Amino acid sequence: MPRSFASRFACLFLAFSVIPSSLSQSRPGASAAALPSKEALTYNIEWRLIYAGAARLSVEPKGSNSEAKLHLESGGLVSKLYKVDDNYTVDMDEHFCGIKTELDAVERNRHHETKVEYDRARGKAIYVERDVLKNAVIKTAEADIQGCVSDIVAGLYKIRMTRLEPGQSAQIALSDGKKTVSARVDAKAREQIKTKAGTFNTIQYEAFVFNGVLYARKAQLLIWLSDDARKVPVQIRLRMSFPIGSITLELVKEEHS
Repeated sequence: MPRSFASRFACLFLAFSVIPSSLSQSRPGASAAALPSKEALTYNIEWRLIYAGAARLSVEPKGSNSEAKLHLESGGLVSKLYKVDDNYTVDMDEHFCGIKTELDAVERNRHHETKVEYDRARGKAIYVERDVLKNAVIKTAEADIQGCVSDIVAGLYKIRMTRLEPGQSAQIALSDGKKTVSARVDAKAREQIKTKAGTFNTIQYEAFVFNGVLYARKAQLLIWLSDDARKVPVQIRLRMSFPIGSITLELVKEEHS
């Protein structure tokens, strides 16, 4: 597996949730019901029609704020070619604005730790990446932010709380600590999707974050959210050019409380 693919593999599940909190819809929509107090969603990852790994996304309240955790692990043949074991944590406030994020990424023989703090008082997102094995800082950066912005995971929960119907669009503000951009999300069409978790009526969304917007790589990002108050991410597909092709995440299990 090419290094370029493996290095992005950890970002794949994160990438689908790039819809942050500064939404400006083409037509105002009603807010959906609140998320459960606790939720865990498990996904299988498929690459070129083979099993490539699993992802688990969970959220839990922490006082007036919430903490979301994402675990991403390669599996099957992909794991033999390039082992990935990543853990991502985001603290967000009651409006799903990012407070801080931490990524502990183990990929083949590399172990990096990345932290981002969203300092709204200073209007800055501060990015620090360390090589854990060498105990050395390898990159730092700052990005200007204005008001409430989300990281890519907190943004997923924000869009799930916003009703965006087919034909509507949203301009979004997104920061990864190194760069802040405005991107567009389009609600495309209703579609029925069947996964191991069941059959879902969904709305397909396209998030324009690749092709030089936030990520330089050329790709198309499609997201299917359940067409109900829960807005569960049922399926995510990242379409890239050869030699990578398409990577698909499918929901296999839901846990709520």
